[in-house]
Amino acid sequence: MAARKLPSLNALRAFEASARHQRFTLAGEELNVTAGAVSHQVKALEDELGIVLFERLSNQLRLTPAGQRYLEVVGDAFDRIESGTRGLYAQADRQQLAISTSPNFAAKWLVPRLGEFTAQYPEMALRLDQSERHTNFIREQIDVAIRYGQGPWPGLSCTRLGDEFLLPVCAPSLMAFRSLKEIATAGLLHMNDRQAWADWFAEQGEPDESVAVSGGVVFNQESAAVDAAVAGQGVALARSSLVAHALQQQRLIVPLASSLTLKQTEPAYWLVYPQEGEMNGNVAAFTNWLLQSFEKDRQFWKELTGK
Repeated sequence: MAARKLPSLNALRAFEASARHQRFTLAGEELNVTAGAVSHQVKALEDELGIVLFERLSNQLRLTPAGQRYLEVVGDAFDRIESGTRGLYAQADRQQLAISTSPNFAAKWLVPRLGEFTAQYPEMALRLDQSERHTNFIREQIDVAIRYGQGPWPGLSCTRLGDEFLLPVCAPSLMAFRSLKEIATAGLLHMNDRQAWADWFAEQGEPDESVAVSGGVVFNQESAAVDAAVAGQGVALARSSLVAHALQQQRLIVPLASSLTLKQTEPAYWLVYPQEGEMNGNVAAFTNWLLQSFEKDRQFWKELTGK
């Protein structure tokens, strides 16, 4: 077989680090060499390729269009090498799983059920990372993530976990509602703004009730609105996954459940992980448990609403 025609690995590392930091000095600090050595490596790479990769400005580097394209290739290659290397290291301790998800999903769905998973896999060490942003699996050493959005996402293994819909919930002490009008005049709990309740009443065929949503507390975290509903402070309009456990525990109820129109929302929860994770037994175990748990929720909703 013919030998691979590849640039120097040191030159590629110098280029990738310089592109990230946009300065030879910072790249040199990362690589533990001088800025001059980094500059020399990058210049040698440019000479070998016959392409200018950076514009040298007075106090900054700027990738040329060719440099930007090359960075995408080199960066992806380094990410894969890092991932593969981390996988080899992990073989010595295969019973670890790092999970990333949003604080809302963690608090209201995952954490209340996590004991079920650890009971099935007591030898597995879990790490839960809560963040609203999309994770970088390799750099943050995350195995799987649960995302809310309009997937799938390219380059990842993506599994849609179930349908999502909005529905009103309140404490059992407030359950004596006989009509949507009575719900509209109750203490409504809002998420971000008051528009969601107005839209929901219109979807239920009660557009006149949308005028009654001007009062009530507005929260910027849905989990806080759900907590307020559990505490009997009003009626929250919540995503189904975030209230399923509280409903199953009878800490919340759905007023007028059988008469509601449930409209599926376009965003949903997805389980995502790098495609290399398909060979990871811990990822497979978590995936199977998660799908089974969402299937139990689906059956619960069917029994509760008759839909």
